[in-house]
Amino acid sequence: MQTQKALLVVDIQNDFCPGGALGVREGDQIIPVVNEYVQLFLSKNLPVFVSRDWHPKKTKHFQEFGGPWPIHCVRNTKGGKFHPDFRVPGNAIILSKGSDPQLDGYSVFEALDSNNNPFLEVLKKMSVNELYISGIATDYCVRFTALDALKNGFKLNILVDAIKGVDKDDSERVLDEITSNNAKVKDYDCVKKELTYN
Repeated sequence: MQTQKALLVVDIQNDFCPGGALGVREGDQIIPVVNEYVQLFLSKNLPVFVSRDWHPKKTKHFQEFGGPWPIHCVRNTKGGKFHPDFRVPGNAIILSKGSDPQLDGYSVFEALDSNNNPFLEVLKKMSVNELYISGIATDYCVRFTALDALKNGFKLNILVDAIKGVDKDDSERVLDEITSNNAKVKDYDCVKKELTYN
């Protein structure tokens, strides 16, 4: 079966970047290379998926309602918007997660597109069977998404120069965990060569 590749950019939102409610230290520093990946995939006519936390004001995900996290990425707020330096292409497929007040929504596989189609269904419909994952945060949403991708049988590539985690040691453990399950770790030069010659 022919391999159909796609880029997935996870949660590059104001609240997950420095100054945000759950800002990841230096999280904004990956944005220039993420933008390069976006342009690379677009130039090869490959799909680009962009996820976002899109929480309601009241959700069991927040401390105020019994959850583990301070309020962040509430839909239609500044914190929920994509970081202004992140150039989201007009034809990107936006995936919203955490919209159900009863679910945490860490994994993009819990997300829905703008027509309320589950991410897995969208991937199958587009015949995507290999994902390249970038974004924030390595030790949370990137991790859960990666493990779900592997569980669902996708070939998986983690873009090591385009992810950022909350905790350095935890993030390294996540990469070990994911690669032990046959995911590959790649950088921009590697992916560019791969997409050029395949």
